[in-house]
Formats: sequence, C-alpha cells, structure tokens
Amino acid sequence: IIDGGSCTNVASQRLIEKLALKTSPHLRPYKLQWLSENDKLVKDRQVLICFFIGKYVNEILFDVVPTEASHLLLRRPWLYDRDVVHNGVTNKFSFIHKGKKVILTPLSPSGGL
Repeated sequence: IIDGGSCTNVASQRLIEKLALKTSPHLRPYKLQWLSENDKLVKDRQVLICFFIGKYVNEILFDVVPTEASHLLLRRPWLYDRDVVHNGVTNKFSFIHKGKKVILTPLSPSGGL
C-alpha cells in the first residue's frame, strides 16, 4: 500500500516471520501510537526488503510493526525520494526509475491477491 500520510515505511511483523527475514536493531528506536489506541509501541527493529510491483524493483529499509493492514506500507519518504506524482482521480502513482517512467496502478476489486 502507498500512503503519504506518515513518515515511516513499515513492514508487518507477520511478513517478517512468514518469510523468515533477518531484522536489525533500529538506529533510532521510537514509539508509535497510531497502531494502537491503548499503548505506544516501541519500534526497535528494521528489515531491508527487496520487492517488486510489476516491473518496478526496489530495496528499502522498513521499520517492523505488528500491523494487519498491509504487508508493506510505503510512506512519505518513499514518495518524496522518488518525486512520485499521485493522480487522485485514477489513484495511479507515477515516477522515473532508472531513466524510465513507472506507473503503478491499483488492483481491480476482482484482481486482488
């Protein structure tokens, strides 16, 4: 999922466990409250993940969080660093990657995973 509402790229704890990915200590641990109404969760682990969306391939450092909303959540740093343009009407994201224009389109309701 791509969401420009926060400054943190996150990967779900479930994804990390299922794929047996190796995490590393976070250089600057911090607390998140938006994931839990009751407690502030300390984020102290990170994971480097290589992922692809269609032909687009990238490797990004994600903070590990116990979320069920999505396996990977790309936030403001990813959008900003790639000068991503979001078309709110079509919900498409476009940017230049390795000299080529990439357009990410949403899945259709029947074409989900």
